[in-house]
Amino acid sequence: MKLVKPVAADRLSALLRQMPKAELHIHIEGSLEPELIFALAERNGVALPYASVDALRSAYAFTNLQSFLDIYYAGASVLITEQDFYDMARAYLLKAAQDNVVHAELFFDPQTHTARGVSMETVINGLHRACVDAQAELGVSASLILCFLRHLSEEDAFETLDQALPFQEKFIGIGLDSGEVGNPPEKFARVFARCRELGFHLVAHAGEEGPPAYIWTALDLLKVERIDHGVQATKDAALMQRLAKDRIALTVCPLSNLKLCVFPDLASHNLRQLLDAGLAATVNSDDPAYFGGYLNENFTQTFAAGPLDAEHAYRLARNSFEASFIDSATKQRHIDRLDANFEAFH
Repeated sequence: MKLVKPVAADRLSALLRQMPKAELHIHIEGSLEPELIFALAERNGVALPYASVDALRSAYAFTNLQSFLDIYYAGASVLITEQDFYDMARAYLLKAAQDNVVHAELFFDPQTHTARGVSMETVINGLHRACVDAQAELGVSASLILCFLRHLSEEDAFETLDQALPFQEKFIGIGLDSGEVGNPPEKFARVFARCRELGFHLVAHAGEEGPPAYIWTALDLLKVERIDHGVQATKDAALMQRLAKDRIALTVCPLSNLKLCVFPDLASHNLRQLLDAGLAATVNSDDPAYFGGYLNENFTQTFAAGPLDAEHAYRLARNSFEASFIDSATKQRHIDRLDANFEAFH
């Protein structure tokens, strides 16, 4: 690991903002800002149960994951055409570029849309086109990860997979999201086995609100390569050792954890505990339109609240590249750029 020189507290925020980084836990539907929701609603003639942008934003007072999901799915109702999906992803990727994100792996929830009569082709083609344009125009590489909604059945997940396979060259992985409690990973063991046979990268949400046992089963039954969230791992010493030993990345989302009351405040967050235990933790924005900030805000607010320094910043950024699903040569190129950035900062 690179030896990082200390950085004064008043300069740390600037370092966090300018360092190159990857984002590995971003739900593209969760980047849908109220302004764009209203614009798309007007374009598509969709009636919203909110009088204004401010009224919608004021509803973002969540007490748990489900209270957020209720508004999240309502917001997604304005997405109808391929151009809608393109515009949503494009808006996120522009913000990512501003945050010096050089690579992003975007989660999308096709069941949220196909259940409303929107075709799989519409969803994937709009998102994929935005990813292609981001590489050409912004210098940001972006890939798609299709997520199954865990509150629905495994049979529904299989049907979703079948609908998506004609477009499989346009997404790289499979994930598992939505309401965690009461929907353990083993519910989807068969469909994940099929996705593994098909050669997809595999990830799953586990240990956000659910217990450490969900992380074990995501690893052992679903055979995932990364754990999304995973902050409950600190309650299980054996699990912590396993995650550190196997370098299983955790895609941690601090502002999301705060907004959904997983932690009472950012000072209480266990990100440093995860890092100090040798885990490959990363920082991500989850659903930034709803949770109060994109990637740089997650970094700057978390570091301002807790005892984290430039060494932690470097490890988090390097972990994000090492845990990404890009090829090894590209990973090394990004890490070399990260190293140069830290050298130049001094």
